[in-house]
Amino acid sequence: MDRVQIKICGVTTIEDAKLCADFDVDMIGLNFYRQSPRHLEPEEARKIIEALPRHIRSVGVFVDANAEQIRTTAKETGIETVQLHGNAPPEMCRELAGEYRVIRAFSTGRHFRPENAAAFPDCDSLLDSYDPKLRGGTGLTCDWPAARATRSFTRFLILSGGLNAQNVGQAIAVVRPQAVDACSGVESGPGVKNHGAIKEFIAAVRS
Repeated sequence: MDRVQIKICGVTTIEDAKLCADFDVDMIGLNFYRQSPRHLEPEEARKIIEALPRHIRSVGVFVDANAEQIRTTAKETGIETVQLHGNAPPEMCRELAGEYRVIRAFSTGRHFRPENAAAFPDCDSLLDSYDPKLRGGTGLTCDWPAARATRSFTRFLILSGGLNAQNVGQAIAVVRPQAVDACSGVESGPGVKNHGAIKEFIAAVRS
């Protein structure tokens, strides 16, 4: 398997973003969902993006946003990759994929089927745990067998949901994703990144 990429999501400060860059992560997630404790205003996100090397991909995280809201935020911040949670239909994802790299997020709740990802051929797929209220950052692991089965229906699979330095090795072995995504598993509190935990997580993935 090729080198597994690493995404650290819910980054809220320039200091944390620079630390991720120093540890050579591939992506950072910037959250624009107002109900999230990790929410950023566009001007805050732009400052973080401007402080990063160009090879670090900044991912804008949206929940139930329409195409124009996404475009407006992308223009204000400079993000080139968008991660869509909630009710993002295939038609909108296909349209946005002509302008951005699109990650379609799925929650592995009881209604999820791996073949759902096939409706989004122009998108990467992110598999997360299900929570009736929260959109990511739950600290709960997702359904790893369902995530593995999804590989057959998507071009690029990102595994998320409760990953940390202790379980990411097993998660990679079971699911074989192209990338892994950590949020609450590398925090001291919501939106407060633990630098030691980030370092340990990256070391666990790279090993």
